Amino acid sequence: MIRIFTLVLLVPLLIHCSTSPTGRRQILIVKDAEMNEMGTLAFSEMKTKTPIDTSAVANSYVNCIVSAELAVTSDTTGVESWEVVVFKDNTPNAFALPGGKIGVHTGMFPIAKNKDQLAAVIGHEIGHVIARHGNERVSQNQLAGGSVKLLENLGKPMVAGALGMGAKFGILLPFSREHESEADLIGLELMAKSGFDPRQSVELWKNMSALGGNKPNELLSTHPSDATRMKHLNAAMPNALALWEKAKAEGKRPNCQL
Repeated sequence: MIRIFTLVLLVPLLIHCSTSPTGRRQILIVKDAEMNEMGTLAFSEMKTKTPIDTSAVANSYVNCIVSAELAVTSDTTGVESWEVVVFKDNTPNAFALPGGKIGVHTGMFPIAKNKDQLAAVIGHEIGHVIARHGNERVSQNQLAGGSVKLLENLGKPMVAGALGMGAKFGILLPFSREHESEADLIGLELMAKSGFDPRQSVELWKNMSALGGNKPNELLSTHPSDATRMKHLNAAMPNALALWEKAKAEGKRPNCQL
């Protein structure tokens, strides 16, 4: 009984309350350094399992967009430098992991039809990282496991255990609808501030929607529907357009070409 009472008292001390870039309250129990280490380990594993596109054109194109957006990003997660890899994979996908790791599949290029649309994709993924969405997933997963399990996994053992088992801890699990919607808005702001046309974010989702497929009902999915995403992006567009005009006036006109 005494041990249980002690655990109940300790758990609140281990929980860190934070605020996302949109002002949303978050509960985080993992240090940024540990999340960055997990992201780095997961990314290293991906690089050994997925072919990498080393073509100068593709890498220059993606890095041009990433550099422009990182220049206007306020990152407080302790990432010193970001690594960008173009993977030879026909799946239309891109991702970013804690630790400043960004991956873009070559299959994304036919869907994101211009630099502005790809900037929307990459800005969205950067948004997940700077909003600490991965930390929230890991924290929620650990809290759901109970106080004793939480205490057992808080230190370095959790980082070591995450090797090859990222999904178990949440680092590679799908984001929630709340996270996806928040990353959309953060990405919209990042692309506008860096000089990319924010209106192309909506065009991107039109392209994604046109892919079709058997998508689950929004209530049963971890992602918002394409229509919902476009609705939210359009609602935030006036502010994004103002940021874009300001960026252009400051000479921010990224010349990224594929």
